[in-house]
Amino acid sequence: MYPDPVAGGDDGEFVVLDVPDRTDIGQYAITDGDSTAGVPNTTARGQVVFSTAPNRTRKLTDRPVVGLDGHFALANGGERVRLQRANQTVDAVRYTDAVEGELGVVNGSVIRWRPLGATDRPVVRAAGGEVRAFALPDAPAAPLRPIRNASDRVYLAGYTLSSARVADALIAAQRRGATVRVLLEGEPVGSRTATEARTLDRLTDAGVSVRVLTGSRARYRYHHAKYAVADEQAVVLTENWKPAGTGGNSSRGWGVITAQPRVVDGLNQTFRTDAGWQDSERWQEYRQGRQFEQGEPATGSYPSEYRTASVSVRRTDLLVTPDNAQGVLVETIDGADESIDVIQPTVGSWDSPLLRALRRAASRGVEVRLLLSDAWYVREENSQTAQRFQEWAERNDAPLTAAVANPDGRYEKIHAKGAVIDDERVVVGSLNWNEQAATENREVVLVLHGSDAADYFGAVFDADWEAGGFDTPVGVLAALLGVLVVAGLAARRLVFER
Repeated sequence: MYPDPVAGGDDGEFVVLDVPDRTDIGQYAITDGDSTAGVPNTTARGQVVFSTAPNRTRKLTDRPVVGLDGHFALANGGERVRLQRANQTVDAVRYTDAVEGELGVVNGSVIRWRPLGATDRPVVRAAGGEVRAFALPDAPAAPLRPIRNASDRVYLAGYTLSSARVADALIAAQRRGATVRVLLEGEPVGSRTATEARTLDRLTDAGVSVRVLTGSRARYRYHHAKYAVADEQAVVLTENWKPAGTGGNSSRGWGVITAQPRVVDGLNQTFRTDAGWQDSERWQEYRQGRQFEQGEPATGSYPSEYRTASVSVRRTDLLVTPDNAQGVLVETIDGADESIDVIQPTVGSWDSPLLRALRRAASRGVEVRLLLSDAWYVREENSQTAQRFQEWAERNDAPLTAAVANPDGRYEKIHAKGAVIDDERVVVGSLNWNEQAATENREVVLVLHGSDAADYFGAVFDADWEAGGFDTPVGVLAALLGVLVVAGLAARRLVFER
């Protein structure tokens, strides 16, 4: 039910019924005990929306809308709503304290509130095959290759986009006749840069559709996902579409290119759903009257130690937040038997579900390594986090080590968000391991099942760990444990392609 629309007088509130196929619904009525509205004579099936203001409600939902006869209003403070047939109660739901702009979804006896229009997507699982793995800043051509080859469609989703190289590739695809659409966050932290504004102006001038998620109807705190669908391929990565990220001028990042149909279709559906809601605004309209900040360009140059590699996978899982990712990742960590290597720019609170899962794993003897960024804006925080993990490990005699990275000239800072688990599973995507990102942002994550993928990303992790694994105050015992973990995971099988 939707009791509290973002509208004067709660205009457009509605109730959703799940109707068996071809049911004559005219014999039903909806009541709160004070007022009752009858359902008109018609047949319906599936999820059907009922409202006393159907014209207004049709602007809020894509489901079929049926107008109710009579007066009926949902109280924002909560009440018991009943579905009746011949004055007999067929079903009933009680809710309390409706949240403005959010839909109350019935789950047994519990009401779960989520922003109107937010998705509730299941995990997408794709059969095995070959995918291409890459690391940044080493392989900046990799994430652009599918876009440069596209002739039918390119749907690019991101947090920010300021790369001239990416813009060039998108405009070239548009000129080849492909449908090119871009979807970005409307209010990135620190505001949007003037360079990005000029880039987006250039795209729209070339006929590319650019939209941003923003406004009072926004379903997600941040649209932080980083992926692209290009014809029948998809790119999922940890980096922003800017020189510091996909340009290879700064950050350590991970990425995957896949042609697995279920993953490509799942990302296509996610993009279309996210771009098609009322919080999606055209860039030309959004930018009117706004001022943009000058940003510092990323101009670093780094060696290419890791080429793109074709790796086989037994299965790939596509996860999205806030719909399903955190629960699946916690289950994956809880199922680990031998080792977990995690790389993150920074992590969330000590008691967040993912960090609790890491400590549970270490408590049962799983070797855990956590590598954090040494970027100036998180260095002190990450040093304190690493120290806290080290102290916990020593108190509990647990095989967990945490460190702040030392890039050693191979990249500027860590921006990768991933994990290698039991040398058999790899997590790659946009999700920072904190509760807000997992429960309020739109994020996209792949879980690759297979030792080949684990070998590739494990080798990148090992090199980054060995260069910076002990660059933070640690106990002697914890350091020795880290050395043993490195030694035990050193052998990696890689097949690179030029």
